[in-house]
Amino acid sequence: MSETVVERIYVIPLKDAYEASRTRRAKKAISLIKKFAQRHMKGEEVRISNGVNELVWSRGAEKPPRRIRVLIRKDSNGIIHVMLPEEAEEKKKTE
Repeated sequence: MSETVVERIYVIPLKDAYEASRTRRAKKAISLIKKFAQRHMKGEEVRISNGVNELVWSRGAEKPPRRIRVLIRKDSNGIIHVMLPEEAEEKKKTE
């Protein structure tokens, strides 16, 4: 794996996902997370972890969370990784 260049914790507001139709809110929330990561970390390719995806979809497509706390890392290749802070701690323990 490439070295981490930048690593920050953000609280991403997902209230704009509720402007989408009821059945498409979780999908809109995922796209909002990607756009937020691109804007704040200045990169193109964004990879969202399974933990973040499961948290957004945990209450179904109609009720994603209003905000989510995530850890965003940018590696030396310019790839942006979005994950939960708990996932990052577990990853460090296994390494």
